[in-house]
Amino acid sequence: MNAAFGGLVGLALALALGWLGIPILRRLRIGQPIREVGPESHRAKAGTPTMGGLIFVVAGFAAAVLLDARDPLVWGLLLLVGGHAVIGFLDDYRKVVRHQSLGLRAREKLVYQILLGVLFAWFAARFLNADAGWITPWGGVVHPGLAYYPIVVLAVLGSANAVNLTDGVDGLAGGAAAIALVFFVLAGFAVGVDFGIAITALAFLGAVLGFLRYNLHPARVIMGDTGSMALGALLAGLAVASRTVFVLPILGGLFVLEALSVIVQVTSFKIWRRRVLKMSPLHHHFELLGWSEDRIVLTFWATALVFLAWAVL
Repeated sequence: MNAAFGGLVGLALALALGWLGIPILRRLRIGQPIREVGPESHRAKAGTPTMGGLIFVVAGFAAAVLLDARDPLVWGLLLLVGGHAVIGFLDDYRKVVRHQSLGLRAREKLVYQILLGVLFAWFAARFLNADAGWITPWGGVVHPGLAYYPIVVLAVLGSANAVNLTDGVDGLAGGAAAIALVFFVLAGFAVGVDFGIAITALAFLGAVLGFLRYNLHPARVIMGDTGSMALGALLAGLAVASRTVFVLPILGGLFVLEALSVIVQVTSFKIWRRRVLKMSPLHHHFELLGWSEDRIVLTFWATALVFLAWAVL
């Protein structure tokens, strides 16, 4: 009952924060700059308020603290997710205020993310027993041992940046992340890893769904790097806490495909001077094929549901 209430609180807070915050962002002219190399159709999005990820980050944590303030998971995620939201915020700030379309340098992001990953890995091992046996997709349990820290940091880096790459079409990243959060709700209830995981996951699930009210096409607000990096870090943090890190690549299969599309595109061009896709990440390829944003989002969400079912099984 508490977990369900947390989801409703997260939803209500996100709806309220969006209603109050979006007009403020618009008055402050915190609008999304559009890169010249992006799809032509995205030019219509120029000026749409960004940094909207603050809506579900604040709403999710408020709901989680309200329902389960004594759970160390909440405070560990505050370090990891809040830290990534700050990195994303600084990135968005440079884009919007300083008019630098690329934001923070990749090297800067990487250093901060590694630091946050290491700190969270220590916290999770110390207070969440996260370095115990990890569930594997093929059945059974393995102990990470000395590989614990490198794997956790890699999971954080991979998840945060993959979700960030997926955020390019209205509602796509938020909806896909909401689908992935369902897994951790089920893990907390059914598997019994930690009931606090279910409460926290539901709090953020409600918050993300509330945010989607304003982010679906045509978006009234864009989550920006503030939100996308926080969402990716959230999924990684929950996977570490629930000891399902090895399941995360399956659960986040859609995000993996988006990241791989960029890797393949860049590698192909550097080696053979040829592009495999019309544009990367993958959703841009389908945009240039003539797919509407709604069709892309629904198709990709359906793909995320398939990966969720696979992860649960």
